[in-house]
Amino acid sequence: MTRPDNPGQRTVVVGVGNEFRRDDGAGPEVIARLRALQPGDASLSGVTLALSDGEPGRMIDLWEGARLAVVVDAVRDSSLPPGHRYQLAAGALTGTVGSAASSHGIGLGDTMELARLLGRLPARLTILAVVGRDFGFGTELTAEVAAAVAELVEQVREIVVSPVRTAPARHQGAPLAARSART
Repeated sequence: MTRPDNPGQRTVVVGVGNEFRRDDGAGPEVIARLRALQPGDASLSGVTLALSDGEPGRMIDLWEGARLAVVVDAVRDSSLPPGHRYQLAAGALTGTVGSAASSHGIGLGDTMELARLLGRLPARLTILAVVGRDFGFGTELTAEVAAAVAELVEQVREIVVSPVRTAPARHQGAPLAARSART
């Protein structure tokens, strides 16, 4: 991981998930692909690429003080097909706090609220999520999620190049926290 001298100018991309739980490995796979591209890709120069299991304290530590944080995660949503992607600005998760629990008893919406209360949110936070189908044991992503990962990599590259642009929430259905893969 590379961190610039001025943490307020730092951009961090966090892949959340468990690569041993099939589609839950989407976030880590996005990070692996970005790391492979990073040495020759000017858009990723100086970007911190990190992995997280979703534990709130570690997530907050990763994005604290950043001008931009992008979180990539898999979600459960039986109302949409596997591979469906979401992009949410931090404000789009308002009202989702407490609506879901992760394996650590706290979801992404709750983690964001905790960071806000502690004054440790990044200046801008974007969530990229993909609907998963299989969260059982195994290391292979399903075909739908594997296809979406390539698109998520490109989406991350676009976001980090234009960090001042705030993308509108692009999703349908219930709030993201209600669909965390770790519920």
